[in-house]
Amino acid sequence: MKIGIIGAGQIGGALAGHFVKLGHDVAVANSRGPESLGRVAAELRATAVTVRQAVRGKDLVVVTIPEKNIPQLPADLFDGVGPEVPVIDTGNYYPRQRDGLIPEIEAGLPESRWVERRLGHPVIKVFNNIYARNLRELGRLRGAPARIALPVSGDSPAAKAVVLQLVDAMGFDPVDAGGLDDSWRQQPGTPVYCKDLDADGLRRALAQARPERTAEWRAAEGSPGGFANPG
Repeated sequence: MKIGIIGAGQIGGALAGHFVKLGHDVAVANSRGPESLGRVAAELRATAVTVRQAVRGKDLVVVTIPEKNIPQLPADLFDGVGPEVPVIDTGNYYPRQRDGLIPEIEAGLPESRWVERRLGHPVIKVFNNIYARNLRELGRLRGAPARIALPVSGDSPAAKAVVLQLVDAMGFDPVDAGGLDDSWRQQPGTPVYCKDLDADGLRRALAQARPERTAEWRAAEGSPGGFANPG
């Protein structure tokens, strides 16, 4: 596949590494332009491109940038991109640590539904509940003991099927976690967040999740602070 990745941070780099190893044609973009990605792209064996080039003519797109930066993407970025093209959202809302207050999410809108509305294209939520290092290093062959499972949420059965197969090829057990309105079950603060569970454990944890946000994951006076000192 031709895969475009918007975001060259830890998760974006880990995904690019997997995709290249699987034989996919990978293009990586960030907000600073391709000239800033020369070394990173060379290390990953990916192509550095603009944000628009990361979307055009691709079979799959990954958006892996902070929630606060989603509105800074071009409003027409996905114009002309068909709904059959899966768009993966790996993001999490960190109001106290990084993103500040996003009223719709605070009011209960699932994080990825908010992202989807800003992008103007359906999204699949996955890769948000695992540490980048573990995503990069802990993939295992199918059937291996303690293979880590990852939840995959989305509304399009066809797009979700592509992503489920990709997760499996990367070395993780894909678990269909329902539609995008169910994706709150894998947000920060839930039982699946950063837990590295197997498939059975992941399904149990998804069922145990509750929609209420605890204070740790809600904006507060002084938000945002930082990850070391949340505001």
